[in-house]
Amino acid sequence: MVEILHAFREDHERALTESIQGLLSRHLPEERAAQADRERLFLRDVWKTLGENGMLGLGMPEEHGGSGGGVAESTIVTRELARILPSMAVDYVLCGMVGRTIIDSGQHTNLIEGLASGERIYSYALSEPGGGSDLLSLRTQATLEQGMWRVNGQKLWISLANESDLIFTLVRTDEPESGRSRASGLTLLIIPKNQPGVETNKVNLSIMRAAGTCEVFFTDALAPADSVVGERGRGLHALRGTLDVERVLSAAISLGIGHGALDLVLRYVNERDAFGGPIGRFQAVQHPLAESAAELTAASLLVEYAARLIDRGLPASQESAMAKLVAAECVNRLVDRAARAMGAMGIAEESPMQRYLRDARLQLFSPVNNDLVRGIVAQSLGMPRSY
Repeated sequence: MVEILHAFREDHERALTESIQGLLSRHLPEERAAQADRERLFLRDVWKTLGENGMLGLGMPEEHGGSGGGVAESTIVTRELARILPSMAVDYVLCGMVGRTIIDSGQHTNLIEGLASGERIYSYALSEPGGGSDLLSLRTQATLEQGMWRVNGQKLWISLANESDLIFTLVRTDEPESGRSRASGLTLLIIPKNQPGVETNKVNLSIMRAAGTCEVFFTDALAPADSVVGERGRGLHALRGTLDVERVLSAAISLGIGHGALDLVLRYVNERDAFGGPIGRFQAVQHPLAESAAELTAASLLVEYAARLIDRGLPASQESAMAKLVAAECVNRLVDRAARAMGAMGIAEESPMQRYLRDARLQLFSPVNNDLVRGIVAQSLGMPRSY
């Protein structure tokens, strides 16, 4: 399907699209993507190639070792990765979010160069077993002792923790101040992974199998006193500037899955013969796919709009939340319809469709559950806060 966004792209964005598509065709063919998904592998060589070609540094200033550009450019790479291996797109979004957190804080900018080149890998540790989206209930604690933070607690659903050099971890360093919310007293710390006090274990999910999801245990783990990102006790504030971007890039993952699945099913229904001709001639096949193509096009425009607002420094919280919601929901409908049209081939191990079908499910509740996103949108429309 011809993508409507090409009509709105600037020359450098079209060139970026062609560049990432060329890189992935050479370094991440379907056979490697299938192997990575099947064996739950993080393809470090592909990751390094992305870094060498400036893809990991998008959205990060060139003066700090990044590649420049903004959210619009990052959505292009995210979408193209998700067409082939959605798991790697999840990791790509993580890389960009860490970079943006560093840049927004104005601290630790020396870490950008290694991140952008792919030489070093950083991860976020926010979620906990009993918390999920309720970050304010986190239990991981950090105390400052003789110039070092001592950290104890557990984190869950942490992408790339096994591969990471540093883990950006949200902890409680202080009790909430009287009359203030539970967000007061939370601090974002940079914790070195390779030390006795940090243990990471892979969690084998049935979706996004190659994203390197882990649980992390901190047992008297140590971090230097100056490893705070932002201000002590204002860790959520240090993350706030990344939330709109995260939702737009999450939406771009959904778009990539959707475009990959739609291209695949369209080829299939036009080649698969039954009852004297291709099954794509039947309205029962045509209509669901036509509706999904229309929905995907509408979602693409909404994602593009939200990305452009952010890049222009304009308020985009409502639009980014809507983009995340709409893209995830429409793509889950799309992959379901596509898999039905392909019948047993839609769930065969040999077909990428089964990967799209599985991985699209994550988009309904990650990085934030769509029901919570609906509450965020409702609040932006002037209704009372519901969460």
